[in-house]
Amino acid sequence: MKNRSVAPMWAAKLGYAVMSAVCCVIGVLLIRNPGGMAALGRALGAALTAFGGVKLVGYFSRDLFRLAFQYDLEFGILLIALGMAVLLKPEESLDFLLTALGTAALADGLFKIRIARDARRFGIESWWMILLLAGAAGAAGLVLVLRPWESARMLAALLGVTLLAEGILSLWVVLSTVKIVPNQRPDVVEGTYSDVTDTGLYE
Repeated sequence: MKNRSVAPMWAAKLGYAVMSAVCCVIGVLLIRNPGGMAALGRALGAALTAFGGVKLVGYFSRDLFRLAFQYDLEFGILLIALGMAVLLKPEESLDFLLTALGTAALADGLFKIRIARDARRFGIESWWMILLLAGAAGAAGLVLVLRPWESARMLAALLGVTLLAEGILSLWVVLSTVKIVPNQRPDVVEGTYSDVTDTGLYE
């Protein structure tokens, strides 16, 4: 039986790490300069689209533990849609983007809490860190949805906090739970079967 190729898993893990770092950088830039939201709009749209593609690759890569990428089919499609909306109409999509990203961050935080529980069952020692980061990202997403401030600068800074929290969470999850082994077998064992008939059974 041939071993499964680990190339998609490595591509997903590396892509996840890079895009998580990009989210962290954009988040820090927004926190430091909330007025730069317009300038960073297209960069954010491109990052969301790319991250959505990476999530889809991760979902279909089937790593060993199946923890980090198990909910990424829906999230990948959502991020691609959000990214394309920002790229096509960055000015008109800001209000929608804040609500959608806040909702996505809240949902992702809740799903990552479940991943933390599964990681504990797998014996991953850093499960508690996943739990803490998931709670922080979910809380930031909830505040972004509720929008207690109307100031555009405050909302941009809050978006930066949410992106930073999500980036750190995604980076920690992918580094601590995605295990790649070179001799991983396919899920379905293929075999050759023959139909053996006992000719004397019906005599």
